[in-house]
Amino acid sequence: QLQASGGGLVQAGGSLRLSCAASRTIFSLGVMGWYRQAPGKQREFVASITSGDNSNYADSVKGRFSISRDNAKNTVYLRMNSLKPEDTAVYYCNQFITRSADYWGQGTLVTVSS
Repeated sequence: QLQASGGGLVQAGGSLRLSCAASRTIFSLGVMGWYRQAPGKQREFVASITSGDNSNYADSVKGRFSISRDNAKNTVYLRMNSLKPEDTAVYYCNQFITRSADYWGQGTLVTVSS
């Protein structure tokens, strides 16, 4: 089970940090990622990190967002800087282990005002 938190309302140019707490027993497995879904749009990939700390980012957030993980706390973070109104979306945490073990959190809303 994944528990995402940290969303909120922020002005353009501001920062937020999202957190996603995962099950201790499987946190080290697979790839942890963040996705987002803006109103009227499809869910899209934002960032991911492997158990070996290899990270990957969507082009739209490169240089502004940073994903990290704390294995002691079974938590993955998404640090979001220089936020833009187009970053407004519901952000979802994901843990992909296999096609049959693909878990999603409940989502946390990020609203960036201009």
